[in-house]
Amino acid sequence: MNPLLKVRNALQNGILPKKEYSLIVKRFSNVVSGISRIEKASGVNFPIAYVDPSITISSPNPNSFDFGILFARTIPFISQNTLQVVIQVSAPLVAYGLKGTIHAILAHEFLHYLELIRKISKMELLSDEISVNLFENVYADNERLFDPRAVFNDNTLLSHITKKFPAGFRDYKLEDKVVVVSYGEEQSVEIEHKEEAWEKKRRVEFVYY
Repeated sequence: MNPLLKVRNALQNGILPKKEYSLIVKRFSNVVSGISRIEKASGVNFPIAYVDPSITISSPNPNSFDFGILFARTIPFISQNTLQVVIQVSAPLVAYGLKGTIHAILAHEFLHYLELIRKISKMELLSDEISVNLFENVYADNERLFDPRAVFNDNTLLSHITKKFPAGFRDYKLEDKVVVVSYGEEQSVEIEHKEEAWEKKRRVEFVYY
């Protein structure tokens, strides 16, 4: 699998500007080095990873405009009756994240991957639980992740993880690169009382530059 295929398709379809595409391609080496570093520090192969030209948000309450930005996520799915797991890395992270931040997020996703494999091996996860929403359940159970100190023997990598994820990931410099356009009640761009307008009010868009 070409890890930059979706990014290239976004460029060809006119969705992603050439400037941002070139920056993603140029800085993708930080992802490659991060994966190699994690494999060396853990002795375990990293799952398939790819860059997605989008960003994902999560909200603890569907009726709330409080949200968190997921710069990467671990996604399990069924293909040809076989469980597959991939790591989806957001294009903004690749383009604008510091090297240490990229490595820390990749390592954190790797811990989610290990926890998912542990659940499967111990029959704690049934096949009918594999769905597009499963990654949300994984993220909601962070306290059950493996202790990074028991997985990685790289002190610098451990330092990156503990600094970036003391109680949930926050990188304000990286988040400053993401512009939030809200269609909520306070700054609504749709005042009509119909379903199409309500959908826009519930939507949050992200534009990275």
